[in-house]
Amino acid sequence: MQVVYGVKPVMETILHGRRRVEKIILATGRASPDIQKILKLATQEKISVYYNNKNYLTNIAGNKSHQGIICVCSDYEYTGVDEVIANCHGSMKYGLVLILDGIEDPQNLGSIIRTAYCFGVNGIIIPENRSASVTPAVIKVSAGAAQHIPIARVVNISRTIDYLKEKGFWIYGADVSSDQNFSSLDYRGQVGLVIGSEGRGIRSLVKKKCDFLVSITMSGEIDSLNVSVATGVILYEIWRNRGKY
Repeated sequence: MQVVYGVKPVMETILHGRRRVEKIILATGRASPDIQKILKLATQEKISVYYNNKNYLTNIAGNKSHQGIICVCSDYEYTGVDEVIANCHGSMKYGLVLILDGIEDPQNLGSIIRTAYCFGVNGIIIPENRSASVTPAVIKVSAGAAQHIPIARVVNISRTIDYLKEKGFWIYGADVSSDQNFSSLDYRGQVGLVIGSEGRGIRSLVKKKCDFLVSITMSGEIDSLNVSVATGVILYEIWRNRGKY
């Protein structure tokens, strides 16, 4: 079981979550419009609601900011890679899969998921090892976006990239040492974008699997952006490059 906390994450978990909600615990006295919406949803879905004091919720949420509401639910259910690919055949002409090669900070993972959802990413792939997983903290940072976008967890990123290539995807890797500016390419096609870890970037074996390596041209003396910021910059360019597609 997991605990999801915060008004928006709880609401998104009930509406779109990939897990079963067992119960909702609400701080005594909470009565905002959003809370009323959640209570209405709970009634519709036959979810039990319990009331307790704020300190009780704080202890359950592990001293995280819970906004006076938590829900207890089953663990997050990852999808398979095929489900991620299948989600690429929706209303958009071209598919976009985000491959995260070892993002270890839950804050970064949550931010990336939120940005990915906003810029039309069809699914996210993360490795089972040496990577942050989709925890309540990640769901909170993602503002509930983790409930909307398929996320697959795989044993081997390199083999997964090979599989995506067999399915018609071109693989682009974000690499600070590349001379190819990310904004100079045409992304109108089935795209897999690889983002490396906060410290080491994309691993060498994974890097060899990429069809293109791109970087963000910057000014100043700092040679790299925070990984979640860099991901957002590149995803926006892909979104802009594709226009109405």
